[in-house]
Amino acid sequence: MTAPWATARATAARTPVTVEEVVGRLREIGAALPLSDGVAVFNRLYLTVTEAVRDRLADGYSTDGGHSADGDRSTDGGYFADPPAMAELDAVFAGRYLLAVAADAAGQQPPACWRPLFALRAHPGVHPLQFALAGMNAHIQHDLPLAVVDLCLRRGCGPAEVEQDYHRINGVLAEVESVVREQLLPGPELPEYARPLTHLLGTWSVETAREGAWSAVQALWELRGLPAAARAFTAALDGSVGLLGHALLLPLLPYDGCADAPGTGAAARLPEARSRTADEQA
Repeated sequence: MTAPWATARATAARTPVTVEEVVGRLREIGAALPLSDGVAVFNRLYLTVTEAVRDRLADGYSTDGGHSADGDRSTDGGYFADPPAMAELDAVFAGRYLLAVAADAAGQQPPACWRPLFALRAHPGVHPLQFALAGMNAHIQHDLPLAVVDLCLRRGCGPAEVEQDYHRINGVLAEVESVVREQLLPGPELPEYARPLTHLLGTWSVETAREGAWSAVQALWELRGLPAAARAFTAALDGSVGLLGHALLLPLLPYDGCADAPGTGAAARLPEARSRTADEQA
């Protein structure tokens, strides 16, 4: 790999502490990879999501951790009821992806849920949107429940205390996923080769994945006093999510003469995440 990738590998191995640190790490990884790389496609999506969550965190902090009368907003009008907890979750959650990046860059195997994306990252028959969904599949359905349980153990709380904010993030993710699908999919007049892609994409959604992840949170929480059972459940989750990742990355595109093959138009259309200016942050 290039020298920038070596630097990104070194920084990825360190667990981030703040959301801004996560943003910086994701930018380093993106700068070290070509646009056509499947990991780079997911990384740009993840950077966009992280910056969107960061912006919501800046909307306001609830000083007492309370809820509004309608249970939808924090008492002072912020997006999250407990911004510090969500900021910590963002960093803990990102740390699992960063460790997978570091493992792969060091020539080691990442967790089974991540292996399909890293193994097929340069396959010419995989559409960029498939890379994006495979990354979300691994990160949401495997990494997220483990991160939520880690957060609860660190903060001495139960999953119910973070559930409202957990579901609030769904709205942010849905907005980003919708934009990404529109920009990466071929136009309304789909060529024949792209039709299987639309069928494949209809089988996976962020909302369903996050609901499944929350069920895994509840199961892991009940198993926290049974280490052997918790390890078995986690290993099974890792393997099953990896199997779904393989299915999402089934090569569907012709290898030659495909205008939307990875590395051409579609991969380049995924927007770079932006840094907020001082005026926006004020």
